[in-house]
Amino acid sequence: MSKKIRWITETAVMLALLVCLQAVTKPMGQLVTGSCVNAVLAISALVGGLSCGLVVALCSPVLAFLLGIAPQILTVPAIMVGNSVFVVLLSLLADKSGRNIGKQVLAWLTAAVAKFASLYAIVVWLICGVLSENLLASGVMKAPMLKALPATFSWPQLFTALIGGAVALLIVPVVRKALHK
Repeated sequence: MSKKIRWITETAVMLALLVCLQAVTKPMGQLVTGSCVNAVLAISALVGGLSCGLVVALCSPVLAFLLGIAPQILTVPAIMVGNSVFVVLLSLLADKSGRNIGKQVLAWLTAAVAKFASLYAIVVWLICGVLSENLLASGVMKAPMLKALPATFSWPQLFTALIGGAVALLIVPVVRKALHK
């Protein structure tokens, strides 16, 4: 199988898995859905590579919005950034062979903290802080949503990235072995 066909197939499978998990876990709340999404992001990056991970990272919030999971259209670009930060750092910092556990753990922790920090900065500080008066005045967002967003885009983002990354680190060796990578 050519590399291009393999990449398309792996990316499509990751996107299909992502959609299924988002739909099935939606009623279970942010902790479960977010952890599943982060696991798929991490597996995409660590098995399919950076480009596969980025496609999944960028499509994930759009699909979440369409499924009614993302709370506000303004958060979609922020989630794209956070997901991309997570995927890029995992791809760049993780040991490609998967043998160096210390390097894998460092990559996972760094990526999770960076994703949390980027989402916190964009949503909590920028959207809910700096831009809040303009968003309210223009009618783009309502006050209840602006008050609710910090709870969603603060500590839960760190927890779901840590949980999803940990699950991925356990699953990736099995997937790599099955794919002969």
